[in-house]
Amino acid sequence: FLTQVANRRRFDEYLAQQWLQMSKQQSPISIIMADIDCFKGYNDTYGHQAGDNCIKQVALAINQAVQMAIKAKKENLVARYGGEEFAIVLPEMNAIDAVSIAEQIRSHVKSLNIVHKASVASKIVTLSLGVATTIPQLSSSREALIAQADQALYQAKIKGRDRVILS
Repeated sequence: FLTQVANRRRFDEYLAQQWLQMSKQQSPISIIMADIDCFKGYNDTYGHQAGDNCIKQVALAINQAVQMAIKAKKENLVARYGGEEFAIVLPEMNAIDAVSIAEQIRSHVKSLNIVHKASVASKIVTLSLGVATTIPQLSSSREALIAQADQALYQAKIKGRDRVILS
């Protein structure tokens, strides 16, 4: 594991398990999608070794921020979704609390102060984050929730990056 966090396959398995559980309980489930801003530029400027190191540091910071924010709520999963994108599954988490956690993640990563001269968002590494929440129903799908979080992430990017958007 480059990042010491779960991979995409584990994310899919965990989301499926929690989706079933939350649908039985009729409890909310939230997903945060996070993307390192202007990461291609980072790799092009500093090289792939530095890029890998950046991904490692960001993964650790995301994990730390989630664990600090949740404290007693141990059920969660931080995963590398692909490339420079991360996904966080938060069972029994409403939208307001999920946005608060996303904001803490954004702030924690920014506080690393990793220099990023190629970013249009900032002179340091920042994250754009999209948040989506639902109470699983028969008529809804995990894929739709992921798509909502992804769409919110896209909005965060087009609105200037380094921000959290709720779908």
